[in-house]
Amino acid sequence: MMPILNIGPLAIQLPGLIILLGLWLGLTLAERYAARFNVKANHLYNIVFITLIAGLVGARLANVLRYPQAFSSNLWNVLSLNISLLDPWGGIAVGIICALIYGQRKGMRFWPTMDALTPAMAVFFVTFSIAQLASGAGFGAPTEMPWGTYLWGAIRHPSQIYEAIASTMILFILWPTRIHLIDRIYGTYFLTFAALSAGARLFLEAFRGDSIILAGGIRAAQVVAWLILTACLWGLYVLQQKNPQKLS
Repeated sequence: MMPILNIGPLAIQLPGLIILLGLWLGLTLAERYAARFNVKANHLYNIVFITLIAGLVGARLANVLRYPQAFSSNLWNVLSLNISLLDPWGGIAVGIICALIYGQRKGMRFWPTMDALTPAMAVFFVTFSIAQLASGAGFGAPTEMPWGTYLWGAIRHPSQIYEAIASTMILFILWPTRIHLIDRIYGTYFLTFAALSAGARLFLEAFRGDSIILAGGIRAAQVVAWLILTACLWGLYVLQQKNPQKLS
């Protein structure tokens, strides 16, 4: 765990740096192969940029609306870089709405766009796990396995490494030049990625030590993973039945 990277007088938050690097690498890869899905690379870059900026602004405004007392005493807190002052669900909602508006205005079709963004998401999942390893977030459950790592007062499963390995394997399987390995129908590429990621999370969640436990000892993340996996499999079936325009 190394949340801060010291370079001379500079103290850089390493997890944030890793996430930014993952976004850049993922978007660069997605732009390179965007033409395979009949999506313009500049539109792909713009929709990601707009989603991120709108999401950050929406997350901060949502937090201001929820907890106005935290900002009334000092309005400069609205511009604070403290990520704890962001509302993630508000940010996601605003980001998605802005992305849909931009996509509609530019005539970007939903499934081809999601397919084109899949390489970026696959790379981001890898770097996000590494960022969690650097910050100590997403830590594992206590274990007696010889490869356990000492963290937060106990020897734990290196769950972040497990997830990074799984995400790397998914990225390898679905590398853009290998898309001939899956059925070439718009939406199949993205749904296959989402299904594999949900399946990996369903299995690896058992090694996490920070899980939200529901009644009966059920892990909330596994419930969500089951729902996503089911939805993806159903979506793949529907796409096969409708047999829309195939990739050229």
